[in-house]
Amino acid sequence: MTIVQDPKVVVIGSGSLFFGRQAIWQMARSPHLNGGTLALVDKDPARMEKMGTLAEKVVAETGVRLRIEVASDWKEALPGSDFVVLSFAVDTVRYRGLDCDISEKYGVRMCSGDTIGPGGIFRAMRELPLIMDCAADIEQLCPDAWVINYINPTTVNGMALARYAPQVKSFALCDSLHMPHVKIRYAVHAGIIDDADQWTGELDADFDLRIAGVNHFTWMLKAEYKGEDVSEQIAESLRRSAVPGGMDGNKGAKAVYNDVIAWQLYEIFGYVPTCVSHSKEYLRFYQGHGRLADEIPPLSIWETDLRYARHEAMWRQVDDFNSGALPISSFMSSFGSDHATDVIENMVGGLGQPFYINRTNRGAVSNMADEAFLELLCDVDMEGARPRPVGEMPRGLRGLNEQILDTHELTAEAIVKADYSLLRRAMMTDPLSNSIADADAILRELLAAQREALPDHWYAGAAF
Repeated sequence: MTIVQDPKVVVIGSGSLFFGRQAIWQMARSPHLNGGTLALVDKDPARMEKMGTLAEKVVAETGVRLRIEVASDWKEALPGSDFVVLSFAVDTVRYRGLDCDISEKYGVRMCSGDTIGPGGIFRAMRELPLIMDCAADIEQLCPDAWVINYINPTTVNGMALARYAPQVKSFALCDSLHMPHVKIRYAVHAGIIDDADQWTGELDADFDLRIAGVNHFTWMLKAEYKGEDVSEQIAESLRRSAVPGGMDGNKGAKAVYNDVIAWQLYEIFGYVPTCVSHSKEYLRFYQGHGRLADEIPPLSIWETDLRYARHEAMWRQVDDFNSGALPISSFMSSFGSDHATDVIENMVGGLGQPFYINRTNRGAVSNMADEAFLELLCDVDMEGARPRPVGEMPRGLRGLNEQILDTHELTAEAIVKADYSLLRRAMMTDPLSNSIADADAILRELLAAQREALPDHWYAGAAF
């Protein structure tokens, strides 16, 4: 087994709300990583400087050997890299707001707006060209590095890297099925353990939990504890927690009514959805075009203002750590591990822990194509991610997954080939489209609203 000493990890988009600070935490904490190098890349010089200062202060406080580099151009950071984490976004709060607001005018409701529907397609249009540019530079500057895509839409971007940049070693991640936390959570629902926060034991051998599907549309296909099926106990636990009023609206559109919806979907399909905050957006049922159950309203719309507030709070906290208003000694107790750096630690140290990885199926789901890009439990080391067998995807769920895969595949192909007809076909294939005229109008209006963020070729033809 290949073991890497003192790895160099490059984070492109280190100002990420969900990753930059956590990457610093994990790189400083882990004995497998904290003798290496953390290179923080952000095209915004002010953000780059703030994150670099924070990282240097954490290193000084913890006394580890971790070397910090900062750069505004990834080409400066890539040479010598062992891992490159892609975590950037083009003014994502603003543009996701536009995606959701314009789509709502034409009857498409999105609570997240960054993986399916017009929001997923247009986020890929903004991010994927940069991802492919980065992959080309990685091939030249650090061809042996592992590239971890951590940018939504995870499936579109991960699939594009796998299919259109096969010379680069890559896989894709999402934090929705972060191990071992996801397994502990369902062990609580099953009554196997009482308190997730206090649990320190080992579940892998006794709790056979099998989850699979397209990212953000994954389903629990098996749940057995010591050979006994506990899926009904898990579903019943969700039913008991299914409060008709949903959750506190301050938690955002992705959070409301999830347990109610999870129970309803379990009743319909016979399997528990494991990423309800996103999966509800993938289904036409909650768009509001037909009658809904009394306790479930149409999807709430993703809140731009709430996300701006979260970003502002993050940068205030970074500023407070850097200024001393918050003691840097408290940094290590303020955060926890992140999915990407957990996987990197596992690969570097040869720890043998399984993780959910987005990659080609290769027979793990026996009745779906080998090339289907799915989220699967994998054994991961420096040789790559090898999916564990899952079994069959049930009928109904398989069809829904296939439609989503077709949408994502068409989106990736359209963007890489700069083909408007394929882009339009992706929009018409998308499960949230219910009118050709409305889908065309959404395409036209979003193209007009996002011209400064998109490549010029989308505006060269008669279609626009």
